[in-house]
Amino acid sequence: MKKRSKFMSDCIFCKIVNKEIPATVVYESEEVLVFMDIGPIIKGHVLVIPKKHYDPVTETPDEILAEMHLTAKKIAAAQMNGLGADGVNIMQNNGKASGQEVEHIHIHVIPRFNNDGHHWNWNPKVYNDFEEMNDLAEKLQKQLNYE
Repeated sequence: MKKRSKFMSDCIFCKIVNKEIPATVVYESEEVLVFMDIGPIIKGHVLVIPKKHYDPVTETPDEILAEMHLTAKKIAAAQMNGLGADGVNIMQNNGKASGQEVEHIHIHVIPRFNNDGHHWNWNPKVYNDFEEMNDLAEKLQKQLNYE
């Protein structure tokens, strides 16, 4: 994984932070910026980003991740109370394989309404057997030094 600088001149989110590109800002703190997604899944969909450039999640400092998630929690409450959302999706895609399009860590906070018509293309898989599931768990545990 390549390390990134704290600002990337070709990053659209860094340009938003530096006010080189306009955005509709919903919330701002010293560390994070929240703005409306211009291609919302559901109207009211926002992005929570760190003001400094970090990517991927594994290279983002813990305190920044914590601030991002605490902010997502505040935004979720605002969506439920202010927009009347019945629920909220909080998502963080990491890497192109997951659907991440902008290589600047960000969290989607998406208000959901009982009749909003949006459905995730969730296609759950099954393990062949418990041995397969346990083998994968062991690989993860070794990486976490959990044995």
